Amino acid sequence: MAARKTSTFWYYIAKTIFGVAGWKQTGQVPPSIKKCMMIAAPHTSNWDLIMARAAFYIMDLDVRFTVKSEWTENPLLGWLVKAIGALPVNRSRNNSLVDGMVQLFKQYEELVILITPEGTRAYQPKWRKGFYYAALEAGVPILLGFLDYQKREAGVGPVFWPTGDYEKDLEEIKAFYRTKKGRFPERGVR
Repeated sequence: MAARKTSTFWYYIAKTIFGVAGWKQTGQVPPSIKKCMMIAAPHTSNWDLIMARAAFYIMDLDVRFTVKSEWTENPLLGWLVKAIGALPVNRSRNNSLVDGMVQLFKQYEELVILITPEGTRAYQPKWRKGFYYAALEAGVPILLGFLDYQKREAGVGPVFWPTGDYEKDLEEIKAFYRTKKGRFPERGVR
């Protein structure tokens, strides 16, 4: 049996959280995919972080997210920000976040970057586009991570390869998320 990528301690904590809450984890990242952009949606509650983090520990998935490099350089909290999965992106030289994520994909042999394209826990009809263009430029797929509070499921849906037609691809992605209910469904994907 292969060694875990993530903490065994946190795996058991996550299993306990899911057991008490009556949740189950469904779907996996296919083993052939070593790098990807993962969407986290619908994002409607602060509880999403706890349930998603638990699901990733159960899946043994080392999920990372990008932050401005200043956050990881902070002498008081930098270590904590890094410990929970932050990857610093230097934007001081007018670098775009998209370019920063593309560089991270080039730098790492295995990397899952998690993003919330809604950018807020409130309903957002227009998603941020950076995740899409970073995946397209880096040549990596987009995985559809989800929390469905109605079914009490957390997991990974289909693998989606961006085609370059943003509007068409986004409609396909959103169609998947319309079947998932956030903690506050009125704030979810429409």
